[in-house]
Amino acid sequence: MNNTEVASEKKSSIIWQALQIIKIPVMISWLITALRFVLELVKIPEHFIFFIGLLWFTLGCSIYWPIKFHSKKQFYLLFILALLIFSPLSRIPVALAWWIDTYWQLGTHYGFYFDTFGQVLWNQVFYGTLVQIIPGAIIGALTFAIITQKNKSKLKNKTISNG
Repeated sequence: MNNTEVASEKKSSIIWQALQIIKIPVMISWLITALRFVLELVKIPEHFIFFIGLLWFTLGCSIYWPIKFHSKKQFYLLFILALLIFSPLSRIPVALAWWIDTYWQLGTHYGFYFDTFGQVLWNQVFYGTLVQIIPGAIIGALTFAIITQKNKSKLKNKTISNG
């Protein structure tokens, strides 16, 4: 196998495709966490910044990805894999925000709940990931089902009108 065949096979792998789908959303999620952290530091009330969060962004991605990529081979597997990779990576800055908040006693919500970095990692990277994946998968599956049904209806109407 030569280098071009290896590169082509790598690009066609489902993991490679998932990584390509999530690379920009992961960077955006890191910016979202940084923005929310800064807004809390300047004492913006919680009810104004509530919707600036990773769950809301994940739900948006879970609607966007099926619309954009529904025609890809093995889309649902690709979608779930993208969520499984995206969610823990998006939570890493939350653990960092906890460390910054507790080290300098800044008083943001990031420092309220945990005593050790191990607790933060477990809760943010495992539990926080589940909080993103479960509703994201449900929303994504519903979006994918709607798109699939819509495409079937278009095909059926086209067949009837051509028949």
